[in-house]
Amino acid sequence: MKFSENWLREWVNPAVTTDELVAQITLAGLEVDDVEAAAGKFSGVVVGEIIAAEPHPNADKLQVCTVSDGNEQFQVVCGAPNARPGIKVPFAKIGAVLGEDFKIKKAKLRQVESFGMLCSASELEFSDDNSGLLELAADAPVGEDISVYLGLDDAIIDVDLTPNRSDCLSIAGLAREVGVINKVDVTPVAIEAVVATHDQVFPVRVEAQSGCPRYVGRVIKGVDVTATTPLWMVEKLRRSGIRSIDPIVDVTNYVMLEQGQPMHAFDLANLSGSVVVRMAEEGEKLLLLDGQEIVLRADTMVIADEQKPLAMAGIMGGEHSGVNDQTQDIFLEAAFFAPLALAGKARSYGLHTDSSHRFERGVDASLAPAAIERATALIQAIAGGEAGPVVEHVAPEHMPVAAAVTLRRAKLDQYLATSLDKDLVTDILTRLGLEMVEVTDEKWVTVAPSHRFDIQIEADLIEEVARIYGYDNLPSHMPTAAVNFTPATESETPLAALRSVLVAQGYQEAVTYSFIDPVLSKQFFPEITPVPLENPISGDMGVMRTSLIPGLVKSYLYNQNRQQSRVRLFETGSRFVGDVNNLAELDQQHQVAGLIAGSRYPEGWYHNNEKVDFYDLKAHVEALFALNQGPKPTFERADETYLHPGRSAYILVDGEKVGVIGELHPQLSKQLGANQAIYVFEVLREAVLGAKLPEYKAVSKYPEVRRDLALLVDRQTPVSALENVIKQQAGEAFKNLTVFDVYQGQGIDESKKSVALGLTWQSPSHTLSDEETNTVVEQIVAALNTELGATIRG
Repeated sequence: MKFSENWLREWVNPAVTTDELVAQITLAGLEVDDVEAAAGKFSGVVVGEIIAAEPHPNADKLQVCTVSDGNEQFQVVCGAPNARPGIKVPFAKIGAVLGEDFKIKKAKLRQVESFGMLCSASELEFSDDNSGLLELAADAPVGEDISVYLGLDDAIIDVDLTPNRSDCLSIAGLAREVGVINKVDVTPVAIEAVVATHDQVFPVRVEAQSGCPRYVGRVIKGVDVTATTPLWMVEKLRRSGIRSIDPIVDVTNYVMLEQGQPMHAFDLANLSGSVVVRMAEEGEKLLLLDGQEIVLRADTMVIADEQKPLAMAGIMGGEHSGVNDQTQDIFLEAAFFAPLALAGKARSYGLHTDSSHRFERGVDASLAPAAIERATALIQAIAGGEAGPVVEHVAPEHMPVAAAVTLRRAKLDQYLATSLDKDLVTDILTRLGLEMVEVTDEKWVTVAPSHRFDIQIEADLIEEVARIYGYDNLPSHMPTAAVNFTPATESETPLAALRSVLVAQGYQEAVTYSFIDPVLSKQFFPEITPVPLENPISGDMGVMRTSLIPGLVKSYLYNQNRQQSRVRLFETGSRFVGDVNNLAELDQQHQVAGLIAGSRYPEGWYHNNEKVDFYDLKAHVEALFALNQGPKPTFERADETYLHPGRSAYILVDGEKVGVIGELHPQLSKQLGANQAIYVFEVLREAVLGAKLPEYKAVSKYPEVRRDLALLVDRQTPVSALENVIKQQAGEAFKNLTVFDVYQGQGIDESKKSVALGLTWQSPSHTLSDEETNTVVEQIVAALNTELGATIRG
């Protein structure tokens, strides 16, 4: 809510500066978002009166005006369409400064001298209106500084209120707060009952009594809607962010800002029979004041007559029944609508108004009668008219009742970590308007005023005492607690170490959404039905991911579209696998996934621009498993539909599948718009993080023995099968196996391939003889031939 500091100080005027006032309001729980000046910087502008105005001899759209500042008269050339004799306007004299550096000097416009400038509101930077001169009241003192006359030495304070403090959505509510904080008296405007001068009433029937427990209205006859709203009211509305429309609407807005009670005025001539507060009929239509036609639902409360709906209760009035230029008689209403009856209704129709903002949060249930009297007096003062008697309908059984709330001394001391004097606490609660039912050394029993409907439990009273006493005045202590550190275990690799290995390989960590586009999910996993979201953020985030890979590929494409060709990404997160019809059994698996694409090395002169391949990614995965001597993975050909059939593999640990690695299928890459090969992997995080406790082994002092074997095997035989056979036959002294060549082509059967292996032995107790080594090699060759059909290449 925006409000004028000067307006607030008419009610309560503590001896504090603007900055101090803003700090007080913020520390009281009413956060100030912004503070701005009520007008731009200017000087030398006074109230001027146009004595005469004649057409400019050399320009059709200019006039030559004679302007008085109260002491002497000046000739001023002006192009404003409303410049005319008899009006009073802002007059910038020679030497005046507008804005930062626009100085008014003697000028000549079309050969006619001009000694000053007549100003619009926009030129003084306190309104956007530049349609003409700013017309001042007829009684404006000629020659007085315009800043003093209009009270422009003012600050506009924007307060962001929490939903429970709607009692401060008014000057009256803010004044109460400032008065309590500074222990100064608040001087509210005097509201007296307006004496009825005629006996006409308009019938009112309240059917929706639970939603509208109180409805107040009166007929005002003979109003002049064409009257001019006083500048002081226009300015207060403007500084609160509301533009002036006509005197009737201006008064209802003014009372809403001043007292906190939203109001509405109907054109009496457009009402039929009686006013009825009821629930809408399904499908009824209403043309709103903003020109929007809406179709009402049966759960929406409306103000209607005997023929049609007139307004959405507590939200917005209708165009047909609103005040217009022809209006002579009005029906002025004020009501209390239960917050729960209006909660979310405006938003469901795509609306948000000042009225709905207040009623949804709560309005003082006792305020409507006083607001009717205040608005009536202002309307009569500005637009005339004769007031009739007030008609009020109240359903006591549906009116809110303030219950007694007890504040215990022990609880107050516990939450504030200090003990406040009993009289001080009593004084704070009393100044807040609470009725003291019982006060003892152990407790305070209170009843909240009608405007503090947010005070319902003991914690509310504790909060009130704390914020008025001052949070800065409460003692502060460093918290103490016993901390039990979880022991570190060497049997599990820290996730941070895993991240470090990937970062060292040039990867960057990505964080993608756990829900993805259903179309993207189907492109990767057509055979899997992912879990749908009941209320997705958007259409492209409709299902839970069954793999981290689609999200990483989408991130790659985002980078590709921004000219980033060399990309390495990884992510740790969860995937969701299971039966969509049995969510209780849904398996949430923690995964590690990665993606590489583009050149093997960063751009540079010292290497070729080679592209990454399957084996680059395989080396990265093996590096993860090598952490802390973790379990060594093996690989076997994969048949995943989203991966290249000849460049993909399952990752196995102890014969169990724990992940997948490979190139994205070329057809899928093309569909997604990728312009180069993409390599991905995904593996269970637990499989990678498993570690082997280190064991000490003495370093052998005896030499290694190496034998190289060139084997011919079937093309489909994986090297891992050769490794398994060799390790079974190689004996305890076997140390290492290296694949140093794979050949397919000329000189070899098309169904075969040549695999060259380097085998190394080293005994911890003696030097291995040729005889020992040759015996083992013969056993290996025989086993390879028997189990895999491998032969020594001639």
